[in-house]
Parts: sequence; structure tokens; C-alpha cells
Amino acid sequence: MDAERVPIDLAAYEQQIRTGHCFVCAVVQGNPSYDYEQVIFEDDAHIAFLDRYPTLHGKVLVAPKAHIEHVVRGLSREAFLDLLAVVHRVARAVEQVVAPERTYLASMGSQQGNAHVHWHIAPLPPGTPFQRQQFHALMLEGGVIPWSAAQAAALATDLRTVLERG
Repeated sequence: MDAERVPIDLAAYEQQIRTGHCFVCAVVQGNPSYDYEQVIFEDDAHIAFLDRYPTLHGKVLVAPKAHIEHVVRGLSREAFLDLLAVVHRVARAVEQVVAPERTYLASMGSQQGNAHVHWHIAPLPPGTPFQRQQFHALMLEGGVIPWSAAQAAALATDLRTVLERG
């Protein structure tokens, strides 16, 4: 079972995502203030990194490097399928490292906040009570798992190792 969650300041989080700079673009640009968002995979067009506010251990985000705001109409069919191929590859690595009961995949965000297209890879720990599964497992309203930059770095190392093996 995943660690108990700790509360998050939802008002501050909403303010940040609605008025701040694009967090995905900041990670792509290597902004050092995004130390929790450890990059685990990168190619010419895509990036995968740990979620700063994980609701599940091993939660990863995958995005195109280009600032695209519509997951369907903003991508050609080829670009969409290329992005999904990266999601699949990274999700397989996440499953090897954290051994979830199930892996959730979702593209969320909106023009009002977190507009840059990104997919969530959210590994559900075995034994999670049904009432805390599915959308409940992803919701910040239930808090985030306790998380540190050191834990992020260690998990990122494990994920990179699996991804490098192919």
C-alpha cells in the first residue's frame, strides 16, 4: 500500500498553475527550481519526468517538448502516436520499478491551467482499497505522498536504469 498522504495547499497550487509559467516548458529548459521533476527520459521531441506533487509513488509525466496545448487537435496523427509510444515505454519502466496492481494513464490539464499537453502515468499500489482507486488515486484533494528531492533523485535513477536497458 502507498504511503499515507499529506495535505497540499490547493489554493496556492491553483494560483501557481493558473498564473505561473508553464511548468513543462520550465522542465524542458532545465530550470533548476524544478528539482523534484527529475527527468527520466528525453529524446528530440519528448520528455518524461517525475511529478512534483505525486499522489502515487512512481507517478511520471510525459510530454512533447514543444508547447502544445491540445492533446488531439494540437498533434498530427503521427506525433500523437509517437507521444503514446513514449508513454508506453515509460509506463513499462515504471511498472518494472514499482510493481503496481494497475497503471493509470491520463491526459489532463486545460486552457485555464497546466495547458501544456502531458500524460500522467500513475501506478496504483497493490492493496489500495477500492474507495481510494481510480480518480480518487489521482486527486490532489486527498493530499500527496510525502516526497523529497532525495527520494525523487533515487527513483529517477532506478527508472533511468530500466529505460537505458531498453
